[in-house]
Amino acid sequence: MEYDLIARGGWVIDGTGGPAFRADVAVLDSVIAAVGHLGDSTAAKVLDATGLTITPGFIDAHVHGDLMLLADPVHLPALKQGVTTYIIGQDGCSFAPGSAATIDYMRRYTAGFNGNPPNIDYDWNGVDEYLARFDRKTAINVAYLIPNGNVRIEVIGHDPRPATDHELRAMQKMVRDGMEAGAVGLSTGLDYLPSRHADAREIAALCEVLVPDDGVYVTHMRAYGANSPVGMEEVYDIVRRSGVAAHISHYNGPADIMLPLIDKGLAMGFDLTFDTYPYLAGSTILGMVSLPPWVQEGGNEATLERLADRTIRARLESDWFPAPTQFPLNKVHLAMVANPTWRWAEGKTVIDAAKKAGQTPCDFICDILLASDLAVGVVSFRAIDRTEEDVRAILRHPSHMAGSDGIFRGGYPHPRGTGAFARYLGYHTRTLGDYTWPEAISHLTSHAARRYRLTDRGMIRPGYVADIALFDASTITDRSTYADGKALAEGVRHVIVDGTMVLEDGLPTGATPGRALRRG
Repeated sequence: MEYDLIARGGWVIDGTGGPAFRADVAVLDSVIAAVGHLGDSTAAKVLDATGLTITPGFIDAHVHGDLMLLADPVHLPALKQGVTTYIIGQDGCSFAPGSAATIDYMRRYTAGFNGNPPNIDYDWNGVDEYLARFDRKTAINVAYLIPNGNVRIEVIGHDPRPATDHELRAMQKMVRDGMEAGAVGLSTGLDYLPSRHADAREIAALCEVLVPDDGVYVTHMRAYGANSPVGMEEVYDIVRRSGVAAHISHYNGPADIMLPLIDKGLAMGFDLTFDTYPYLAGSTILGMVSLPPWVQEGGNEATLERLADRTIRARLESDWFPAPTQFPLNKVHLAMVANPTWRWAEGKTVIDAAKKAGQTPCDFICDILLASDLAVGVVSFRAIDRTEEDVRAILRHPSHMAGSDGIFRGGYPHPRGTGAFARYLGYHTRTLGDYTWPEAISHLTSHAARRYRLTDRGMIRPGYVADIALFDASTITDRSTYADGKALAEGVRHVIVDGTMVLEDGLPTGATPGRALRRG
């Protein structure tokens, strides 16, 4: 038999949870054609997989590649970890659907985590055209979540109020159109604007539209850590009202609080899963962790006007900044600053940078946000949050899947974007033994494929699309740190996407066979 590609003599971990087995894997016409001892079969390309582990390509269940993948189509942060698919449209904030004004708002508001690269034509119209920008133009695949923030702006604007019945029907139509264009679900970011103004009634109404198409409700909850019961009760309410399958983004906090909440939802019969990244710090935008929500209401221009208002600054100095916060400013590190004049502050805590600038933290935060048009990203630790043992307990739960929450902007980005998947394998599997190797591969592949209905991916099995990673299990490791969040992972030898080599002997081929994985 003549194949396009054969990987010979590797140890296959197929994503089912079953043990590793020695086999050849053959690819023909972008599909896995055979798995086994293929004897005298030939191929146009043969990879010597001796000593390597052959697995499905990894699926990143939560990542901010919405624009940065378009700006960097080869995208080594993913390829060097064996990641072949991104789930984008996270946290209720993305770039379709929406008018030019909505997209402009999201570009500016989320620039600290989604980026705002100038070398992209932002002229798509709707989910269908946005997804087309990825088809055969990026090295990896994407699946898309409809962001409720975009939908809310299009119908309600920035008004901080509940939706009317008429507005709900208009938003439901937008969600239905997005699902028909190929989206796999809906996302909310209930700490971000305008998503934080959406109540359970509104979200459940949008989720009702997802149910006939097996769409997933994916949420950055309204509360995490010790306050997670508040966020989870809202999730239960939404699922109960709509019947939707639910998934919690970057689920983190004390394990003795977090895991019983998942088990409670499962015991109530809910279809409930979650993702995490294996680090203690989080990463987001400076405005979200340092300012009260009222300062940021009404859109970007209204926010900038408030930041420049000395009366409002005086109110913040006296009423806001002296109070305890879940994100202490001495533990909030500046990861990305858009204004070059202020870029000296990257890598420093807000407190240290304010001291260097000779300002109070209030004035420093207001001035750096003004200078950067709000585009300031941070790496942050909560005051009382998860420990390493909490992370280890949470990642072992059977409802868990891996998500990097990767952010690819700034001089000091969080290390998770370039390291999370390698860290799951090198540190948590090989070093700590938190997983067996088959368990680890399932958490990084088939769990997310099953969650997002990617029915032909996530396993090494004949008939499945040939998204494949080959790595050295003895050396795969994350190299990125909080001091150097851009360092690429090591140990992945080859990566195949849709049957095409995108990483060969650790080097990118330049090929861009990635697909927009449309529902159905």
